[in-house]
Amino acid sequence: MSDLSHPWQDEVLQAEMLQAIAVPAWLHREGQPLLANTALMRLGGLTPETMPGASHLTMLVPSDRDTLQAATHECLHGSGEPPAQWTRLLTPDGSERPVELTLRRISAGGRTAVLVSCVDHSDFLHVQNMLQSMSGLLRQIVDGAPTASFVIDRNRRITHWNTACAHLTGCSAETMIGSTEAWRAFFEEPRQLVAEMIVDGVDPVATLAANGTQVIPSTLISGAYETEAWFPKLAPEGRWLNFTSAPLRDQDQMVVGAIVTLQDVSQRRRTEAELTRRLERMVEERSAEIAASARVMDAFIDHAPIGVVLSDGIKIRRSNRKVREILGLVQEDEAITAHDFHLGENEIAELMRQSTVLREGRAMHHEMWMRNADGRLLWVQIDAHRVDADRPDAGIWWMLQDRTEIRSAQEELRSRFEQLQATHQKLEQTQNQLLQSDKMASIGQLAAGVAHEINNPVGFVSSNLHTLRQYVDSLLGLVDAHQALRAAPDDAPLRAQLQRIEKAVELDYLKEDLPQLMDESADGLARVRKIVQDLKDFSRVDQADWQQADLNAGLESTLNVVRHEVKYKADVVRQLATLPLVTCLAGQLNQVFMNLIVNASHAIAERGVITLSTGVQGAWAWVQVDDTGCGMSEEVRRRIFEPFFTTKDVGKGTGLGLSLTFSIVQRHGGSIEVRSTVGVGSSFRVWVPVAGPAPEGSPPLEGPPTWT
Repeated sequence: MSDLSHPWQDEVLQAEMLQAIAVPAWLHREGQPLLANTALMRLGGLTPETMPGASHLTMLVPSDRDTLQAATHECLHGSGEPPAQWTRLLTPDGSERPVELTLRRISAGGRTAVLVSCVDHSDFLHVQNMLQSMSGLLRQIVDGAPTASFVIDRNRRITHWNTACAHLTGCSAETMIGSTEAWRAFFEEPRQLVAEMIVDGVDPVATLAANGTQVIPSTLISGAYETEAWFPKLAPEGRWLNFTSAPLRDQDQMVVGAIVTLQDVSQRRRTEAELTRRLERMVEERSAEIAASARVMDAFIDHAPIGVVLSDGIKIRRSNRKVREILGLVQEDEAITAHDFHLGENEIAELMRQSTVLREGRAMHHEMWMRNADGRLLWVQIDAHRVDADRPDAGIWWMLQDRTEIRSAQEELRSRFEQLQATHQKLEQTQNQLLQSDKMASIGQLAAGVAHEINNPVGFVSSNLHTLRQYVDSLLGLVDAHQALRAAPDDAPLRAQLQRIEKAVELDYLKEDLPQLMDESADGLARVRKIVQDLKDFSRVDQADWQQADLNAGLESTLNVVRHEVKYKADVVRQLATLPLVTCLAGQLNQVFMNLIVNASHAIAERGVITLSTGVQGAWAWVQVDDTGCGMSEEVRRRIFEPFFTTKDVGKGTGLGLSLTFSIVQRHGGSIEVRSTVGVGSSFRVWVPVAGPAPEGSPPLEGPPTWT
């Protein structure tokens, strides 16, 4: 701060005082600046160098300078206190700032001057504009909201009444804003609203409870209340309105007003009323149905074919007619007690032991002897369960059935079953004998064929042995002659005899024929050995237990055994696939193969073809026998596995071969399928599980694949 004219008295003190003023200020005399503080220079963008040429007039917009000049003159020479002047301050960057100037005359040392203080209203006006804009925006939001609402101040004066509220109540904003009688929009007579109670600090719940109006605190807004009432004044048919009244608070949390939102719930109320009417009708109808069901249930229980008892502890609450019939009671109006069941101590103890499951919420099933009123023994079946599993005190239902006659019938059936078992055992023995007969017949047929197959090699081996015996005798005679001549080399008769023997023996022929005879004999013996081995493999006499076997090998051994039955009737074609080892009774499966191959040869009248095929699909192996025989009709095909059924002439079959085959396949957990066409031939396919049949007690295997 510097002196801008000649010094005043106490200039330093004056400068310090002016500097201490927080608002922009400067001291003028006749429009000439004397002193200026830092706040002013900061506001006007001035410096100590530029300040001497400036005044409060030159810093203002030109249009306001004359007015301020006149005010300054009036302040110096007039009353001295002109009103505050609103103007605009020019800044060095060319912008304008709205300010308020206050002029005051001061005197010191016989001299006068004007103290000009400046208040910058730029921020104030900016905030004021924002508040006005926000107020307008809020007013638009409130007025444009679809929910009806109005606002009152702390004096109950209505400050807002939006369009939705005007539409709902039929009262315009022009007639309601400024009024303190908001009740007129809803009631015919004055009545205090909940919003008014809020601004008055009155408890709406307690106040309106006396009038029977229910008011509840809002669960969404703190300090707010909700109520719902019927307003006949609104609309010709009246309206149901839901009021939510909430306080409006200032920054100190003081209530300065209240806002009320209204919702027309007439449709909801009508819907609720309709639902209530429907529910009441449904309740009435359901009650009638329950009553009818109860009557039906009562009639059902009374006429039930079993005895029904409802007990509560040892007290019997209800029983039906059948119970009286079982107990032999005559008086229908007499109440039944536990003593009417005539149970002994042992029976009661056992019944109590059995009934422990009822306490666990499970049903009880028990059968026991008891006596009726006449002392007759009855065998009674008792079934019991709790009325309500979750309520042990709800009681227990007991169902009683007189099974005396049934038990007698069961005893009789048990006796007859034992007789049937004995008869069945005899039938099984007879069947086994028949099966054995069929097996022996098959063995007889095989024996004849095997004997024929063995006789051929045995015959020529025997003939060769006879010839070899002659050859050996001739060779031994020759050896004797040589030994005699060696003892007497000069004996002429011995020499002549040796020459005769050598000529008779024909050594050159023997050298050629003797090895051939030995080879033929060896081949014959090998054939016999092969037949015996095939018989052994076929019968599996040393392997009677379940084992892993090669079905292809079994099929080959079986074919060799029945070769005599087949070779004169058919050519055999093999189509054998590589198979895994199958768990089976190999000897029994070989019997199956034999029956199928022999039957195939018998089905061929002249010369035909028998095809043997094998394969595997998943867990199943299969063997198939096809023939070009006469085929079967559908009627025959359905009966071929029946015991004693045969299409062969009398004396040529027992009718048990295929029945036995079927039983063996079933024992292996497999199946056998047949396809046949009359005049074309038949096909039999046997399926067996590779792993053998399922163990006893385990689930059965899934059936074999479809035969394609």
